[in-house]
Amino acid sequence: MNYKQKFIEFLVACDALKFGEFELKSGRIAPYFINTGMFDTGSKIKKLGRFYAQAIMEHYPDGFDGLYGPAYKGIPLCISAAQALSDMGRDTGYVFNRKEAKTYADKSLVVGMPLNPDSRLLLVDDVITSGKAIRESLDILKNCSNPRIHGILISVNRQEKGKTDKNALKEVEEILNIPIHAIVTITDIKEYLYNREINGTIVLDSPMLAKIDAYLDAYGAE
Repeated sequence: MNYKQKFIEFLVACDALKFGEFELKSGRIAPYFINTGMFDTGSKIKKLGRFYAQAIMEHYPDGFDGLYGPAYKGIPLCISAAQALSDMGRDTGYVFNRKEAKTYADKSLVVGMPLNPDSRLLLVDDVITSGKAIRESLDILKNCSNPRIHGILISVNRQEKGKTDKNALKEVEEILNIPIHAIVTITDIKEYLYNREINGTIVLDSPMLAKIDAYLDAYGAE
């Protein structure tokens, strides 16, 4: 298996990928749901960091100095990915923001590696919907020496429309003029899991695949 296939099996094993009926923040009723909050042990977050690091090495093999993780979910992501990159022979910095600035001692809005205008960061997060959280992160960083954002990496590209008929990630990518990649797409997940038996169970059968395809016919965008 390649790392993407292993990541999909990891999503299933951690119960971070669910099939059923889920109301999303957008109001859409989706037949699948990604919950990265399920990576809730040391071994799980260590493995997750390794998958992020592998994707980083594929999509961004050079040209960055550190990883930035937006609070809160991005904090363990940037730390675990930085650790995994170090194990791969690439020692990079990491930095994350505070939700609230301290009023004493170190009053910086961020914690981690020192930043300057020449610092090149990769932003790591779980998923992107509207891009609001990403824009908030960029505003924070502008007030913290204004480092350069070299790219963005998330876990899963849901391949859904945003406010227009374009893929939501493409919309955010064009607005911010920053390349965005995901470890896997929903197409990767469909193709790998369909009729595949994992631990004695067919995770994605024909009826559920039909529901996913119908959902993507309505809301999908490459």
